[in-house]
Amino acid sequence: MLGAVIGDIVGSIFEFSPTKAKDFPFFQSGCRFTDDTVMSAAVASACLEYLSSGRDYEIFSKTVTAKMRELGRRHFNAGYGGMFKRWLMSDDMPPYNSFGNGSAMRVSPVGWVAQSLPEALKLAELSALPTHNHPDGVKGAKAAGACVYLARSGSS
Repeated sequence: MLGAVIGDIVGSIFEFSPTKAKDFPFFQSGCRFTDDTVMSAAVASACLEYLSSGRDYEIFSKTVTAKMRELGRRHFNAGYGGMFKRWLMSDDMPPYNSFGNGSAMRVSPVGWVAQSLPEALKLAELSALPTHNHPDGVKGAKAAGACVYLARSGSS
């Protein structure tokens, strides 16, 4: 998760003006955390609830939605897209079939709490579903969550 947050901050100045340069200062004027860091923190908070619940998937599913809304509202100008903002400000808006990269950008904490690859995949899916319920949105979260789990558990 630390790598995801650092990458988010370092890359924040390139979000709307991409570069292919490989030699640039990491933390420069204008760098800031974005919506991806806020949502990663929300997923991490839900992971802590999941662990304290005895690894109850239903608790994680409910908590991840609540934490995303709670932290997202607290940091409303962090860079969310229009549909996500509408979802964020609603108390009951259903998922909106997003297939963007947001589900993969916020999933790193699940790779740290999972004790198996199937558990990492299930948590990744559940972390995507509140907003990114399109099959490609779910696949992106699963791919990134699995990579974090596999790297953490010593896979090559």
